[in-house]
Amino acid sequence: MWLRVLGSAAGGGFPQWNCDCPGCRAARDGSRPCRPRTQSSIAVSADYRHWFLFNASPDIRAQIESFPALHPRDGRETPVEAVLLTDAELDHTLGLLLLREGRGIPLYTTEAARQTLESGSGISRTLERYCPVDWRPVVPGVEEPLGGGLSYRAFDVPTTKRARFGTTSDVVGYRLTDRRTGRAAVYLPGMQQLTPDVLAQLDDCACLLIDGTCWSDDEMSELGLAGKTARAMGHLPIDGPDGSLRQLSSLPIERKVYLHVNNTNPILLEDSPERRLVEKQGMEVAVDGLEIEVR
Repeated sequence: MWLRVLGSAAGGGFPQWNCDCPGCRAARDGSRPCRPRTQSSIAVSADYRHWFLFNASPDIRAQIESFPALHPRDGRETPVEAVLLTDAELDHTLGLLLLREGRGIPLYTTEAARQTLESGSGISRTLERYCPVDWRPVVPGVEEPLGGGLSYRAFDVPTTKRARFGTTSDVVGYRLTDRRTGRAAVYLPGMQQLTPDVLAQLDDCACLLIDGTCWSDDEMSELGLAGKTARAMGHLPIDGPDGSLRQLSSLPIERKVYLHVNNTNPILLEDSPERRLVEKQGMEVAVDGLEIEVR
């Protein structure tokens, strides 16, 4: 099974167009080592021919063009088989509109996320004016065949984040299994806490791609950029006694990779003490184009 990080930044990308935080400034002027990143999405395949996109960011066109395995062949035949959503956030769904030229989009989503796309953000109503959408229900806790030698099991990711559309903010993670080898990977780009149920989904997985949005809970307010904490925005910070780094660093997982990293997070600066600490604890920081083979 191959996992390709198409975009490794949180919403807004890195640098973010309207931000002059230390990281964004460094990305623009080259004063410190760091690499620009597009907004979070991955592609997964068991055979390197049939690919499944997990979330469709606003940068999806550029991400597809940057990865030859996703390029069309034989006219307009595409190796993109389907899109699976972790939630209905705009950062994860606006890219669906850029896929409208396709003959149809198989779209895996929970019922709550589907309702948001239909009656909240209205993205599906616009998309369906251009191409058919093949809605495929995602039921947490149920192992389902995906195709191309893969299966998936979605799992609930509890959150108290206030939904911008509708009444609930429904979030899932995905445990992906290569049915030929039995090896598994977990994709979890948004989480507010590592509950026992969420941690149970990580058992025996070979690769973990996980939420690294903020370094500290008050990161945004300390920079004078927002009044909300990381947790209030639905993300567990990396640092702190109950942060993700302390909880994840000891887990016996071969590859543990932070993605969905916010532009304010100092781990994006390759010479920062925060970056060195993360790497010392056996964690990685994703870049666009990172490819991992799970054997």
